[in-house]
Amino acid sequence: MLSVLSPQAWLLEAGLTARTGELIRPHATTLRILTSPRAWQAVDPALSHSLERAGISWQLDYLDGECSDGAIAGLQQRTLAQGAQGILAIGGGRVLDCGKAAAAALPGVAVFCFATQAATCAAWSPYAVIYHPHGGHQKSVLLEKLPLLALADSEVIARAGVRYLESGIVDALAKWYEFAPYLRQNPHRLGLELKVAAAAQARDALLRWGEEGVAAVSQQRVSLALEKTIEASIVLAGLANSIQDALPTAGVAHEIHNRLTHQPQLHGLLHGEVVGYSLLIQSLLEYDGVADPQLLQLLQRFNSPLSLTALGPEPQAILRQIARDIHVPPASAVHLPFTVTEEKLYRALASTVVA
Repeated sequence: MLSVLSPQAWLLEAGLTARTGELIRPHATTLRILTSPRAWQAVDPALSHSLERAGISWQLDYLDGECSDGAIAGLQQRTLAQGAQGILAIGGGRVLDCGKAAAAALPGVAVFCFATQAATCAAWSPYAVIYHPHGGHQKSVLLEKLPLLALADSEVIARAGVRYLESGIVDALAKWYEFAPYLRQNPHRLGLELKVAAAAQARDALLRWGEEGVAAVSQQRVSLALEKTIEASIVLAGLANSIQDALPTAGVAHEIHNRLTHQPQLHGLLHGEVVGYSLLIQSLLEYDGVADPQLLQLLQRFNSPLSLTALGPEPQAILRQIARDIHVPPASAVHLPFTVTEEKLYRALASTVVA
């Protein structure tokens, strides 16, 4: 069965922060706002004034740490206690995922996502990525309830920093590199063709506009290139995730990423940076120890880390354990044109370690 799980509406606009209240007012008049100190600073006071003008009452929550089961449950409890009609999640991927996951289990409570970075496709994606409190990946949950509105203000994202945009570009590029191998092995499946087509459109847009978009952020200015980069990183990459059918297409690089998040030494890296390194490992698996030159060039262009350092006093033992712990679900692995084994993973990882 083919389905597309997506927000009901998307809007990207310079200065959108000041119009947020009027957009939300038809759907909810009381809000629980989930954000982070940095994200709230990026949108306030324009956003709070917008809510006040629209006659929307709200209470503010900060996400303290990870998007964890505990954080989701706490947000649900506070939303119910307040009697809020909606959750407005403002920030990056973990804030947005926490807001989406909390609202998914609350009948009658709408969710709205306001992305202050284009570092992931979380504002659009039908998944919520749940972490352990210590920062390691726990699970990715497919949600049935998605945002009524997914919003982004290009002026806010222009001030968010180059590193976040580059991370989002790499995370979006990963969709094509992860999904295209499944299509080579399983041609003529409509759902997979659509998924790869969306991922390819994201890739092509980022090849065309990505570097100019990064240059705009380095100057904290809005441009057409920046807005096309934001659309590719959030909407097109998110759409690739949104297209679902019976064929399970777990992304190999994301499975590698999920295990790497359990390494404390890597907690300073952004999601897309770990995904970029994991794409390199996937490429080494796919092409028998030789990375795809085009992919390598893209990873270098957008400053993705290409090696691991400071793993500890016994790095080879740590690499062995990491390789042992990475598991592509068998239902997905059988549909790939290359194999993922512990030994191949270990060799690929070891080839990138710098003393």
